[in-house]
Amino acid sequence: MKAVIQRVTEASVTIDGQVVGEIGHGILLLLGVCPQDGEKEAAWLADKVVNLRIFTDNEDKMNLSLMDVGGEMLVVSQFTLYGDCKKGRRPSYTDAARPEIADPLYQYFVRCIQDAGVPQVATGQFGADMKVALVNDGPVTLILDTAEIMPKK
Repeated sequence: MKAVIQRVTEASVTIDGQVVGEIGHGILLLLGVCPQDGEKEAAWLADKVVNLRIFTDNEDKMNLSLMDVGGEMLVVSQFTLYGDCKKGRRPSYTDAARPEIADPLYQYFVRCIQDAGVPQVATGQFGADMKVALVNDGPVTLILDTAEIMPKK
């Protein structure tokens, strides 16, 4: 799984002119799934994200997690995170999981975030044409890839 994490003061996702998910202070997470991913990767990534210390403390140091600050999360599926631009000018998406694999893992990831106790978890709609708006706080943007950082067992 790949995740682009952005610390935000607010974020929303709109489909066909209707806001379907919005949050205040917290994390906007764009999530991509590959065919090799499973529930183990989703649970590990969810735990990693909610506990990342990317929010500032009283001394203005990034020392607090989403859980510490009671922040919210907006999770948006984004298969284009697996776009391969090595050849030609049109990205190839063969490394992205098919919807029948990706959608259940996306839903499972969202449940893991909710189960972790994040007070407000909003989502987009898997496979929809979405308009995502955000105010990046910092700006703080991180990229996590379970294939690179998840411990091998």
